[in-house]
Amino acid sequence: MLIEYAVRLDAVTRAYGTGEGRVVALDAVSAGFPAGSFTAVMGPSGSGKSTLLHCAAGLERPSSGRVEVAGSDLAALPERRLTLLRRDRIGFVFQSFNLVSSLTAEQNAGLPLRLAGRRPGRAAVRAALADVGLQGRERHRPAQLSGGQQQRVAIARALITGPEVLFADEPTGALDSSSSRTVLRLLRGFAGAGGARPRTVVMVTHDPVAAAYADRVLFLADGRIADAMDAPSAEGVAARLAGLEQDTAAAAPAGGAR
Repeated sequence: MLIEYAVRLDAVTRAYGTGEGRVVALDAVSAGFPAGSFTAVMGPSGSGKSTLLHCAAGLERPSSGRVEVAGSDLAALPERRLTLLRRDRIGFVFQSFNLVSSLTAEQNAGLPLRLAGRRPGRAAVRAALADVGLQGRERHRPAQLSGGQQQRVAIARALITGPEVLFADEPTGALDSSSSRTVLRLLRGFAGAGGARPRTVVMVTHDPVAAAYADRVLFLADGRIADAMDAPSAEGVAARLAGLEQDTAAAAPAGGAR
């Protein structure tokens, strides 16, 4: 069966610095994220998780290799078209929420539309907030919301343009367990069929419980793909991650950590 990929990386390398100070964060990584899937990316500290996410989302350009998102080769796009792709077809959720403190939840959620020169319809914005369980909180500012509620505003903001791919970088890292479960259920519900095209989630996390919400877990170590796990369980993910961390620690004196 032919697999449709929402995101593809082909031999992607991302290096920083030059000469003796050069650090390779991603080392010829090839991976595909099927349309409609929910994939968690995990690995020890310094394994390249966030770098992979940033390259896949077009936030960083790789040193070499090819990244394709929603059928577009990112390297072939000029900066203006890359910005439009990120705005219209990609959503982002980060650990730090990145809400504007002076704006209400409603204004924060509608911000991507305003930045695109479109006036957000109140009904559409309020529906987006209702979808993440924040009806009645539309006029609250971030300081009046809990961490979990702020993250849900960030999710509503990420989804307001109807993206095909949602990238999430440690979306539950600053939340308690109850708020984390709520956010993860929202991400799980976003993935799959919806609208004209399947919707895809790629999430970086350090939490095995969070990873268990995904269809598949991709494990990184030293900037390379080390393993993958389908239909993950929290226990299975934790065991594999512990093994990778031990392997990385054992190799560090000889090869140095990335």
